[in-house]
Amino acid sequence: MCFPCCVCVSTSEVVVVERLGKFDRMLPAGLGIVCCPFEQSAGTVSFRVQQLDVRVETKTKDNVFLTAVVSIQYQVVREKVYQAFYSLTNTQQQITAHVYDVMRSQLPTLELDAVFEAKEDLALAVKNALQETMSEYGYQILQALITDIDPDNRVKQAMNEINSAKRLKFAVAEKAEGQKILQVKSAEAEAEAKYLSGVGVAKQRKAIVDGLRTSIVDFSEGVQGATSKDVMDLLLLTQYFDCVRDVGGAKHCKTTFVPSGNQGGSIRNSLLVADAAKLS
Repeated sequence: MCFPCCVCVSTSEVVVVERLGKFDRMLPAGLGIVCCPFEQSAGTVSFRVQQLDVRVETKTKDNVFLTAVVSIQYQVVREKVYQAFYSLTNTQQQITAHVYDVMRSQLPTLELDAVFEAKEDLALAVKNALQETMSEYGYQILQALITDIDPDNRVKQAMNEINSAKRLKFAVAEKAEGQKILQVKSAEAEAEAKYLSGVGVAKQRKAIVDGLRTSIVDFSEGVQGATSKDVMDLLLLTQYFDCVRDVGGAKHCKTTFVPSGNQGGSIRNSLLVADAAKLS
């Protein structure tokens, strides 16, 4: 005798129904009927996207051990529910085995620095290998992602120190280049300043000579019988008086003008004797 039993199937799922141990049909989402005890629900197959995280520990070409985390996103193909349910005993174990095989065959051919650069290539290799195998069992591989590459802590510390040393070397080189440019510019500015100062002194002396020449000519024409030597002596005497006036008018002046000749020698000796007496 057959007793109808109600079965509620969730959205995005199907129930596999067996009749006397043999596959009979699939119950779609909604309310389904199973004739007990001849029929029974063998299991449920979900069409939702599933994710499996696989941790793979292996070494690189330069003998650095690391742990990589590979995330596999897969889904059951609606047209191949039968294969997905009956072909594999443990789907996740099958996927894990293929991930191990691909990663442990690819990573030993790469050095540690190249592993980080080849993440996309490694993920694509894993996806292609899984897609080729799992499609026969009713599964499609949507995405394979390498979400983490974790070397040993000592290796990471060494890599950070190498990077820090490179950046420090670059910073020192840039600082030295900046100081070089500063010194060059300072030297150029100093040379330019000296050049301009020399030009100014040359123009000043030329103006003085031109003024003296004009004064000599005017004085010679204005005073009858005056020679060029008389004019030069008068100009020198005028400049001497100007110099004495400027020195005497300066604050905290300690300069003493001593006349030449015997009288000047006596004054000079007296001053030296007075200074020696103060020191003793």
